[in-house]
Amino acid sequence: MTASIAYDDIEVGAELPARAFPVTRATLVRYAGASGDFNPIHWNEKFAKEVGLPDVIAHGMFTMAEAIRVVTDWAGDPGAVVEYGVRFIRPVVVPNDDEGATIEVTGKVAAKLDDNKVRVDLTALSAGQKVLGMSRAVVRLA
Repeated sequence: MTASIAYDDIEVGAELPARAFPVTRATLVRYAGASGDFNPIHWNEKFAKEVGLPDVIAHGMFTMAEAIRVVTDWAGDPGAVVEYGVRFIRPVVVPNDDEGATIEVTGKVAAKLDDNKVRVDLTALSAGQKVLGMSRAVVRLA
């Protein structure tokens, strides 16, 4: 399948709707159960600090998955994403309080490619700092 957005209707520089994704310790426990990644840096504050982290951190793959939701929501079809990659720059620190953390994601069409595809560049921030670098998706449009 492909996206419901027409390739001819998109211009380079078009911004995707921004999203903010809340992350709490409960979110991390649910993700650990779904992914099978029970590394204690994602749930045990004492252990995370003992290995040099400021606190419990979100799973990198969770952060990556939340970021691509901006693209899949915009495209209307997760199957329209034909490539996706990121570089992990810094972790999303998730304090044990009522607030947790937030991952703020914006996206922009950076290039129109052949075969009705576009490259979307994403920016993901948490606590005002970039957490993903080189975050790019290639999407096949209608």
